[in-house]
Amino acid sequence: MITLPLAPKILQEGKNKAVFQIEALYPGYGVTVGNALRRVLLASLAGCAVTEVKIKGVSHEFSTIPGVQEDVIMIIQNLKNLRFKIFEGETHVISLKVKGEKKVTGKDFEVPTQVKLANPELHIATLTTPKSDLEIDITIEKGMGYEPKDQRKKKKSEIGSMALDAIFTPIKNVSFKVENMRIGDRTDFDKVSLEIETDGTILPEEAFLEACRIIIQHFTLFLESGTKDGEDKVAKEAAGEETLKTKIEDLKLSTRTIASLTENSIKTVGGLVKKSEKALSELEGMGEVGIKEIKKALKKLGVELKEE
Repeated sequence: MITLPLAPKILQEGKNKAVFQIEALYPGYGVTVGNALRRVLLASLAGCAVTEVKIKGVSHEFSTIPGVQEDVIMIIQNLKNLRFKIFEGETHVISLKVKGEKKVTGKDFEVPTQVKLANPELHIATLTTPKSDLEIDITIEKGMGYEPKDQRKKKKSEIGSMALDAIFTPIKNVSFKVENMRIGDRTDFDKVSLEIETDGTILPEEAFLEACRIIIQHFTLFLESGTKDGEDKVAKEAAGEETLKTKIEDLKLSTRTIASLTENSIKTVGGLVKKSEKALSELEGMGEVGIKEIKKALKKLGVELKEE
């Protein structure tokens, strides 16, 4: 029987990072559980990303902006690192307008109430003169995993807008370690330590639970979509296994027949159905009457002797 593990617990917790531990996993299940959670966390959790950028006076990414220290490629890279959470809607356009000599960060964007910026301190650009001017519009969208700009559904964009590759996942890093632990007399049970680091738009514990839900939903669907015939077959197989474990003494056979079977090391129905009628007739103490009562008892259980 496969024993179930202990409930997960949090070993360490910090800013956007936590280490979860699952103990008493059956041997081999450490890698199974750890790898499944890691893959789901990295690829299947919804998040938000900057998918399009428009900078005033810039027609392509290989440009420079007068009075701005960073080139456009560097500014775009910084913008891609902005992490948002959208509470309402699927897409939002937010803007930034700054002038003068200053360091521009994420908090300079005008963010609507339906959106939260998780890292407002992120550096965007440096304006180097009193006459410097920077205006940026960015489009943020909900999505999942990683999406290259070439795979995104094409839509008509404004002149000067630049599409970006998008990293939607709110997970920055996931790693797990499997160690052996003692359970009773055995030392080969597994203990998994799973470290999750998020981008700040979701708590590590929320991410862990969401990954568990996604896995459970898949396997629940598999179970519920089984056909009636398939369910009946599984039930019959389970019942059949129990039947084969039935002891000879429980078949209500005559004392002489039971003695003949046990003396020939036939102690269960499983051992009995491996014998043919001819093989039984060759057993010492087994007669025609004994074989008849055996066949009758097996018929009631839905099984029969081995064919000749």
